[in-house]
Amino acid sequence: MLRYLPFLLIIALTIYTFIDCLNTPEEEVKHLPKVVWVIIILLFSIVGPVVWLFAGKKRTGVGGGRPGRTQWVAPDDNPEFLKSLREERDEKDKDQ
Repeated sequence: MLRYLPFLLIIALTIYTFIDCLNTPEEEVKHLPKVVWVIIILLFSIVGPVVWLFAGKKRTGVGGGRPGRTQWVAPDDNPEFLKSLREERDEKDKDQ
């Protein structure tokens, strides 16, 4: 059973990177078009997935600072939500 482990790990890595590549938006893919990355991942079983993980996608660090990080905001603190409520209220007042 242990002799199959390297093959299973290679298959798992290939499947993971294939799905990751397909789910990545086109604007986050670096260096090559997405279709080319998919071909590289599928044709080069060890090298392709490793290259995708290190060079194929724009990665952000965990807790990399405020800019770019989205955080959940309570509805009563969200200015966009409050604005939409005001607009709905104004529309109802116009209708009555």
